[in-house]
Amino acid sequence: MTIALHAHRENEASRRSRSVWLGRCMRFLPIVPTLLFLLVFFIVPVGEILQGGLFSAEGQIGFAQFERIARTPVYAKVLWITFAISFMTAALSLLLGYPVAYMLSRLSERTRERWLLWIMLPFWTSYLVKTYAWMLLLSKTGVLSTIALSLGLVRETSGTIPSLTGVLIGMVHSMLPLAVMTMLPVMRGIDDRLTQAAETLGAERSTSFFTVFLPLSSPGVAAAGLLVFISSLGFFIVPALLGSPKETMIAQLVISSVLELFDMRFAGALSTVLLVCSIVIFFVYDRMVGLTSLTGEVAERQRGSRAQGIKLALLITAGRVFAPFVMRRKTHPEEGARGARAASPLGFYTCVIMVALVVPVLSVIPYAFTKSDYIGFPPKLFSVRWFGTFMDSPVWQSAIIRSFEVGLGTALLSLLLGFGATLAMTRMPRRASKPIFALLVAPLIVPRIVVAVGLLYLFGRFGLTGTNLGLVIGHTVLAIPYVVVTLAAGFQRFDWRLDDAARVMGASPLRRITSVVLPLLMASVTAAFLFAFLVSFDDLTIAIFVSGGINTTLPKQMWDDIQLAITPTLAAVSTTLVILIALVVAVSSWLKRKTR
Repeated sequence: MTIALHAHRENEASRRSRSVWLGRCMRFLPIVPTLLFLLVFFIVPVGEILQGGLFSAEGQIGFAQFERIARTPVYAKVLWITFAISFMTAALSLLLGYPVAYMLSRLSERTRERWLLWIMLPFWTSYLVKTYAWMLLLSKTGVLSTIALSLGLVRETSGTIPSLTGVLIGMVHSMLPLAVMTMLPVMRGIDDRLTQAAETLGAERSTSFFTVFLPLSSPGVAAAGLLVFISSLGFFIVPALLGSPKETMIAQLVISSVLELFDMRFAGALSTVLLVCSIVIFFVYDRMVGLTSLTGEVAERQRGSRAQGIKLALLITAGRVFAPFVMRRKTHPEEGARGARAASPLGFYTCVIMVALVVPVLSVIPYAFTKSDYIGFPPKLFSVRWFGTFMDSPVWQSAIIRSFEVGLGTALLSLLLGFGATLAMTRMPRRASKPIFALLVAPLIVPRIVVAVGLLYLFGRFGLTGTNLGLVIGHTVLAIPYVVVTLAAGFQRFDWRLDDAARVMGASPLRRITSVVLPLLMASVTAAFLFAFLVSFDDLTIAIFVSGGINTTLPKQMWDDIQLAITPTLAAVSTTLVILIALVVAVSSWLKRKTR
C-alpha cells in the first residue's frame, strides 16, 4: 500500500512537471515562426553575401574580389567618401537634433504629441519624394536660385546641386527625425529632480544642464549617432540624385555591379565590405562611447577617470557660453510648454527646424497642379491634368496596384510574425528576451542594401525574383522591427491580470488572445499594421533587386522616371504619397489618443 501510494505521488509530480514544462514551451511557441523566418530570409542571405564574395569570376574560392577592391584606388576612394558623408550626416543630425529632442522632452505629453506629428510626416515620407523636393528647391532653375536672382542677391547661379552640399542637405533632412526620435525616449526618462537638486546646491542653470542632464542623455546620443551613421552607409538615392560623381557612395557601386555589369560576385564582395565595416564600427563605437549603458550597465572604465574630469570641465565651460539657450524646467508642464513656444530661444529654434523639415515635403504640392508642360517656378496654377496622366497611365496603374498588393501582404505577414514574437517576449525572463529583441530589430542595423543583395542571391536560387511573394518576404524582413517596437510599447501598458482572469474562467490561449488581448491592444496593432504597410510601400532598395524589370512597384517606377526627367507627373505622384503618409500619421495619432 505504501509503495503504491509513493508511486502514485511520483507519477503525479512527474505529470505536474511535464505540465509546467509544456506550459512554458507553449508560451515561447509563438516566437518560433518569427525566428525561423529571420533565419531563412535574413541571416542566411547575409551569410550568402559572405560566401559569394569569396568566389572569383571563374568560380574559384579565394580573396580575388577583395584584392580587386584593395588594388583599385577608386574603390578605396568611394569607401572613404561613404564614411565621410555618413559621419558628417550623423554629426549634423545630432547637433541639429539634440536641442529639438531636449525641447520636446520638456513639454507636456499632449503638447509633445502635437509637435511629433510634424516630425513623423517627413520621417515616413518616401526618400524619393524628399529628394525630388530638394531637386526642385536646389537646382539651377529651382526655387532658391530663382528667389536669389529676383532679389538681386546674386547675379548668376548654377544651383546647389549636384554637389556635396546638396547631398548633405538631403541626407540630414532624411536622418534628422530619426536622430530626434532616438534621443527623445532617453531624455524623457531622466529624473528632473537631479537637475533641480544641482540648482538647489548652488549650481547655475547651465552648469546643472551640462554636468547632469547632458551626461545622462549621452546613451541616447550614442544610439542616435550609431543608428544614423549605419543607416547612412547604405544610402544611394540622395547621392545619385543630388550629388556628382565625386560623391558616389558604395551602395551605388553595388547597384551598378548588379544591374549594369551583372557581376554578382563583386557586388557580394562590396556588400561584405560594407557589412564588416558596419559591424566593426558598432563594436568600436560601443567601446568608445559606452553604448552598453543603454541596458543600465556602467562600464568601470568610465568611473572616476581623468578623462571624465576633463570632459566635465569642458562641459562647464561650454555651459557658460550656451547658457542663454538652456531652458529652465517649469514646475508645471503646461507652463514649460508656453515658455518654450513664446519666449524661449530654444522654442524658436525648434520651430525653425520643424519648418525646415516639413516645408520641403510640402513644396512639391503646387507643382502637381501646374498648367505647364514642364516644371518651373513659380508654377502656373491651376490644373489637375497631371493627376489624370498619373491615374490613366497603364504603367503607373500597374505600379500602384502592385505596391498596394505587396504592402497589404507585407503588413499582414509582418503583423502576424511580430505579434507572436512580441507576445512571447513579454513572458520571457529579461536575460532571454534581450538577445531575442536584438535579433528582431537587427534589420534596422544592417544596411538595407546588404539585405537586398543577400535576398537576390537567395531568391535567384528558388525562382522568387520578380514575384510578389519575393517582395512581400523582403519587405517583411524590413518591417518586423517596426512592428515589434510598436507592439512592445502596447504590451508594456497591458494589464495581464485580465488575461489571467480569462484563463481561470477556462478560456483557451487562442480564445484569450482573440477576446481579451487583441481588443485591448487594437490601437497598437493597427498602428503596427500601418507602419508595416508604409515600410513596404516606400521601399526602393529591395524593389530594385527583387521586383523584376517589367512590373515594378511605385517607388521603383518613380526611380526609373526621375533619372530621365523632372516632370509634373512626378509631382502628382509625390503629392499623392504625401497625402497618404499624412493620413496614416493622423490615423495613428488618433488611435493613440483614443486608447488613452
